[in-house]
Amino acid sequence: MSIKFDIQESQEIDDVYILTPSISRDERGNIWTSFLKDEVEKLLPSDLCFKHDKFSTSKNNVLRGIHGDSKSWKLVACVFGEIQQVVVDLRESSPTYLKWQDFIINSNNQQLILIPPCFGNAYYVISQQAVYHYKLAYHGDYIDADEQYSIKWNDEKINIKWLSNSPELSGRDK
Repeated sequence: MSIKFDIQESQEIDDVYILTPSISRDERGNIWTSFLKDEVEKLLPSDLCFKHDKFSTSKNNVLRGIHGDSKSWKLVACVFGEIQQVVVDLRESSPTYLKWQDFIINSNNQQLILIPPCFGNAYYVISQQAVYHYKLAYHGDYIDADEQYSIKWNDEKINIKWLSNSPELSGRDK
């Protein structure tokens, strides 16, 4: 069994990384590694490490995001189901400001996306259910929902091509 990642910087948005794990498959299913400290944390600023993990379970047609903050690095993955993962550059000084990139993530196309601070993070659930994993790195205390920013999911300036025109949204995401 191989425990390694193919790590590539996005060709579309500066400072976003795509990590593709090696996956061992057999008649029982598959197994893959979601985190290797020495491999993944070298992509963070040198004084930062991952502090905690969160999981979110969502049903079909749910769209979560676009959320972000100014200090959290997020390593995100879909560990069950299928999603459309979207990352939006919200750094006003960036040459890729308001540019977005999406990824279809599922068991056949397993990827982890490293999202820096000042980026929007969102995902749409394609399968009947999905389990989403966040691994978070930040200085100080965690900035939770009440301190994060939210961008409207269908903001015309960004113009994301979502896989649904009428997703199920929270009050925050409307």
